[in-house]
Amino acid sequence: MAEFSIRPIGTLHTPWHSIAACPRNGRQPDPPPPCTARLFPEFLEGLQSLDGFSHLILLYWLAQATGPKLTFTPPFDPLPRGVFSTRAPFRPNPIGLSVVAFDGFADPSTLKVRCLDCLDGTPLLDIKPYLPTTDSEPSASMGWLDPHATRKRDTKAN
Repeated sequence: MAEFSIRPIGTLHTPWHSIAACPRNGRQPDPPPPCTARLFPEFLEGLQSLDGFSHLILLYWLAQATGPKLTFTPPFDPLPRGVFSTRAPFRPNPIGLSVVAFDGFADPSTLKVRCLDCLDGTPLLDIKPYLPTTDSEPSASMGWLDPHATRKRDTKAN
């Protein structure tokens, strides 16, 4: 497969300066602190018509993530899990994703957001509007994370 490159469109700014301080997900701090997404000048035109959306999907590069681990034992679960069944940061391509609350513009190049879970200075890769009609699946199942799911299939796999 051919290699390809990806380039950031901006940077994310959060209160967290170390991996240890960063929450496991953006909804953990209550209330979620204000954060910002600052775009580079050459991408500002792409923000046109963003007003009016309440939530956005941000994709970002987890630059400080450790090398990939294909299996690991989550800190809150006794069984080993495959990285693709988790949201752990140590992935083959350390791409993070957050659905954030969009609180408008701080200035023409800076979005005000909440519910972000990355380090200050994280490279921003893309912004997409969150569409409840497309992005929400109310009947989706949560696999091994479902508190009502049986652990039978987990013990059979090991």
